Amino acid sequence: MMDVLIIGAGPAGLHAADRLSARGLAVTVVERMASPARKFLMAGRGGLNLTHSEDLETFLSRYREAEAFLAPMIRDFPPCALREWCHELGQETFVGTSGRVFPRSMKASPLLRAWLRRLEANGVNLLTRRRFTGFSGDGHALLQAEGEEPAPAPARAVLLALGGASWPKLGSDAAWVNALENRGIRISMFQPANCGFLIGWSPVLKERFAGTPLKRIALSHDQRTVPGEAVISEQGLEGGAVYALSADVRESINREGSARLTIDLRPSLPLEELTRKLSRPRGKQSLSTFLKKTLRLHPVEQALLREAGPLPVSPGELAARIKSVKVTCRAPYPIGRAISSAGGIALDELDEGLMLRKLPGVFAAGEMLDWEAPTGGYLLQACFAMGQRAADGISAYLENGDSPR
Repeated sequence: MMDVLIIGAGPAGLHAADRLSARGLAVTVVERMASPARKFLMAGRGGLNLTHSEDLETFLSRYREAEAFLAPMIRDFPPCALREWCHELGQETFVGTSGRVFPRSMKASPLLRAWLRRLEANGVNLLTRRRFTGFSGDGHALLQAEGEEPAPAPARAVLLALGGASWPKLGSDAAWVNALENRGIRISMFQPANCGFLIGWSPVLKERFAGTPLKRIALSHDQRTVPGEAVISEQGLEGGAVYALSADVRESINREGSARLTIDLRPSLPLEELTRKLSRPRGKQSLSTFLKKTLRLHPVEQALLREAGPLPVSPGELAARIKSVKVTCRAPYPIGRAISSAGGIALDELDEGLMLRKLPGVFAAGEMLDWEAPTGGYLLQACFAMGQRAADGISAYLENGDSPR
């Protein structure tokens, strides 16, 4: 019988395996995909954002409702510890101008290769193309290899790190939900997080400007404003500034059926200055040419202004629209297109060591738990911290001589 069975080869599962195997425990990691850490590699395609360099209290506040749950774990494994862990694997890190932390190579693959080499050196057994299907009558995890029937995998402890429900083609398909609900585990409904939103654009905007970025804007919802960038799509609006507001926008849609986003196309210019610039004589110039030359308003920005109807004539009203373009979000993008997901195992189902209270010896970590975080390194940091807490909980459980599963 193995000491620890870890189901799911993402950051939480692999970090737990790293910590447990370093203590001499016999660890097997199983993954339903053909290779480990598919979503981790996808996240690194545009530059692997590992964590953030801001002060820890500000960092912890980004987790909103989940702060109380995650804060003790992140304090035990803070951003500086994650950076040091990378350095131990020979992957130097740096802080970008935004405060985000990246590996010097900017890629996930060199880090993953070094990580897997260390796991192999520590004796970790990695098995791919195995799907978790539930538990046997005597409590063992059931694993199904391709073309075979599910079979029990006896282990002294089990860590479930199966991911959430976003990017199912990379392995996170939430197929485990029924197996845990059948054991009385309460699961909160999965919802898209860090996602775009569906907006009923006019045919002209969709046909001419789908895929066009909106740069140096500010987005507002309720009392919160986020500077950044966004992208017009055929379906709606996506991009970094949208993702930063996505939890609030999604909850407004859940309550009210829709949500209002306000776009400030020139956040660096006060309303009074905009009005003054727009009060200049434009002579024989068309309004489009005048806006382009006076405010450098790009065609996509002018099209957005016209989504609300004919452009106002007075400089003050036109300036007000430029500072406050209102769009209605009808629904989030489908969860399969979301960067991450909200929902999962209810947090009160777990003890401090991340063991499921109703399934002694079974632990859970990562995106399959009910929490969410914005992009910017917060997602990965929390997954690593939970992987460490689960490893420590498993070690304590095994040291106390609890019954094998």
